[in-house]
Amino acid sequence: MRLDIKSTNPTSTPSIPSSPNDSISNALDKPRRGKRIATWMLFIVILVVCSLYIDVTPYQLFVGLPEMGVLLKEMFPPDWSYLPTIWAPTLQTIKIAVAGTILGAIPAIPAALFSANNITPFKSVSLPIRTLLNLVRTVPDLLFAAVFVAVFGIGPFAGMLALLFFSFGIIAKLTYETVEAIDPGPLEAMTAVGATRIQLIVFGVIPQALPAFISYLLYTFEINIRAATVLGFVGAGGIGLLLNQSLGLFRYDRAATIIILTLAVVLIIDNASTRIRRKLL
Repeated sequence: MRLDIKSTNPTSTPSIPSSPNDSISNALDKPRRGKRIATWMLFIVILVVCSLYIDVTPYQLFVGLPEMGVLLKEMFPPDWSYLPTIWAPTLQTIKIAVAGTILGAIPAIPAALFSANNITPFKSVSLPIRTLLNLVRTVPDLLFAAVFVAVFGIGPFAGMLALLFFSFGIIAKLTYETVEAIDPGPLEAMTAVGATRIQLIVFGVIPQALPAFISYLLYTFEINIRAATVLGFVGAGGIGLLLNQSLGLFRYDRAATIIILTLAVVLIIDNASTRIRRKLL
């Protein structure tokens, strides 16, 4: 009589049946995966449609690259003898950005406080101010500059006013969002002991929102330095006037000098503002 004995592998592990939670997780992952795929497909379709609508093709890129090389060849070497001429307009550009940023930040403080729902719960007050801020942010700074040049004439005053409105809209928007996100604990404690609305703002809101406000102020100043350069194209003063003249006269070597100097100023200001923001935040 023969006895068959099946050999077993001692190292083999028994199969563990899948738990109901794994099945539920797999069932939930399928719709999520499908949504991600559908979102990416929709994004690609929108990108392709927009590219076709504005005639963005690889052919145009390949045709334009050689022309870019010709332009860069004409820009170098820069005309360094033109440097003494552009020092004064460069300083004027910085002054336009400084004045526009600071003068725009001053009215942005009360506008932000009146727009924050946790400080001003009345919609009749906050809604009109928010609408005004949306309107100001809708208009580009270049359009502001063109309007003010037509009203006040060519010069840096029009550029300063354009950056003032731009800074007001940006700083007020970011600040009131920060005020709405502050810790409500100190405000509730001060209210419980009978603090007035002014005391709440001075001792409860401003200490929490001040670092972020200064950070927004510096960030807007960085943007305004770049914007002040472009505003000169519509006659709003600054280095942009000379840059527009150099390009119009096909003096690309002078344009390169202006661009390099502007880039150096922007890098210095960006570095300084970044260090200040790190210390504040």
